[in-house]
Amino acid sequence: MLSDLEIARQARLEPIEKIGARYGIDAEELSPYGRTKAKVLPSILERLRDRPDGRYIVITAITPTPLGEGKTVNTIGASLGINRIGKKAICCIRQPSMGPVFGIKGGAAGGGKSQVVPMEDFNLHLTGDLHAVSAANNLLAAAIDTSILLKNPLDIDPATVSWRRVVDMNDRALRQMVIGLGGTKNGVPRETAFDITPASEVMAVLGLSEDIFDLRRRLGRIVIGSNRSGEPVTAEQLQAAGAMTVILRDAIAPTLMQTLEQTAAFVHTGPFANIAHGNSSIIADRIALKCADYVVTEAGFGADMGCEKFFNIKCRVSGLRPDAVGLVATVRALKMHGDESIKIVPGQPLDDRLVTKNLDILGRGIANLEKQIANVRLHGVPVVVAVNRFPTDDDAEIELIRERALAAGATAAVISEVHARGGAGGEDFARALVHAADEPSDFQHLYPLEASIEEKLETLATKLYGAGSVSYTPLAKRKIRQYEAQGWSNFPVCVAKTPLSLSHDPALRGAPQGFEFPIMDIRASVGAGFLYALAGDIMTMPGLGSKPGYQQIDIDEEGRPVGLF
Repeated sequence: MLSDLEIARQARLEPIEKIGARYGIDAEELSPYGRTKAKVLPSILERLRDRPDGRYIVITAITPTPLGEGKTVNTIGASLGINRIGKKAICCIRQPSMGPVFGIKGGAAGGGKSQVVPMEDFNLHLTGDLHAVSAANNLLAAAIDTSILLKNPLDIDPATVSWRRVVDMNDRALRQMVIGLGGTKNGVPRETAFDITPASEVMAVLGLSEDIFDLRRRLGRIVIGSNRSGEPVTAEQLQAAGAMTVILRDAIAPTLMQTLEQTAAFVHTGPFANIAHGNSSIIADRIALKCADYVVTEAGFGADMGCEKFFNIKCRVSGLRPDAVGLVATVRALKMHGDESIKIVPGQPLDDRLVTKNLDILGRGIANLEKQIANVRLHGVPVVVAVNRFPTDDDAEIELIRERALAAGATAAVISEVHARGGAGGEDFARALVHAADEPSDFQHLYPLEASIEEKLETLATKLYGAGSVSYTPLAKRKIRQYEAQGWSNFPVCVAKTPLSLSHDPALRGAPQGFEFPIMDIRASVGAGFLYALAGDIMTMPGLGSKPGYQQIDIDEEGRPVGLF
């Protein structure tokens, strides 16, 4: 069996200008990065402002295993299938962090015959946007510590500084540290930490900005801490927002790439869905909607994670209304949810029960699929279930999933074979999505912005996650009172929690009910425009495992990367 990299290298790549022209993008609206990728200038929206938008489809999933269930593969594959059935489609996906690329999870270019290519470029640096985010973030961090050291004109209280430095790598040693050691020439000593770049508020701001001027305003609103009178201190007051914007002036533009079938793909921003809002940029989606009949965008992890944030954060900002949802499921993941004794460990052989017929275990695990269908339907959007088929799946198992999905309210439930067959394996999924997207829908947000912070969190916890109650640490309660006093209670909430359970606890499989959902801390992302609640034991800096992916990556005798998936 060929690896993803080997399949990708067999592809016939077209010049990126030719891909753009096929979708009505003029050559002067592209800023090429080599022959096969280019930035699309946001000014294209002015030229196309009177063109009607295409249909808007978001791809999500059940609660995944640590291996992932093929959501990106099916985002790309659904767009391939829609193109094959005679419609014009573009997929919009996030740029991967190099932390997971060199860790366990791997890249994010899809897989098999449903990939964005060149996959080496996609997974390694691409056009440098993540580095620009890191640089802008760390410029602000340097400005904060310099201001504190040099007479502290804003009277910043060092103990309140919440802004952290970032690096685009898994590095657990940076989770907690003291900086400014070695005497006054090195700064004022204080505790701080690093986050991984996708967790930076700058990344969220970039993904939610309408244009470079909105980006500038949002960067200026970033709150880094308080002065000694308890008043918030912003990046604007530190006079850093302008320079941060300049660093990001190219990163504001999405990158145009192509699939293995020479269709268009937009790649832009990469916030994680377990610790941020988990969606590609509004700008990429808006451009795509002007250039295609159907846009297939991806929301990270399960429907309780990135898709909920797509509905309640991204769509609030953009004003766009989704027309349909594709929900990806696998037999193996649903079996894992059906038996707590089944463990899935990356790099280890799968439990035999995952790859042999077992309707009893599967039947119990389908409760997770049913709950995720309900989570989507709460927002009034039709949902199509795609069973991402593996060679070991039994027909009776797939039929059980289909029956239960339809009974739970799915518009359709189909088999997807886009990994093995590309667009040809996604035609059924494509037809079902097109049919669902063309039907009337009644999209609605889950909560009003006027609700209190506690009401928003409790709505998410009880209606989406299945909790019976919500608890708050004294720190979280204090932060809620503080944010209410500062006028930030009308922000939507972005919950950071484990992606491996509907709950806060990765050990709770299936569709748990009645548990207590613990809010440990709440942070304010004022520039991004949301409050960021940490539930349970969640970290914003991942670590490497004992067998990280980078150990397999090298160059071959021609100097080309090898070992990439």
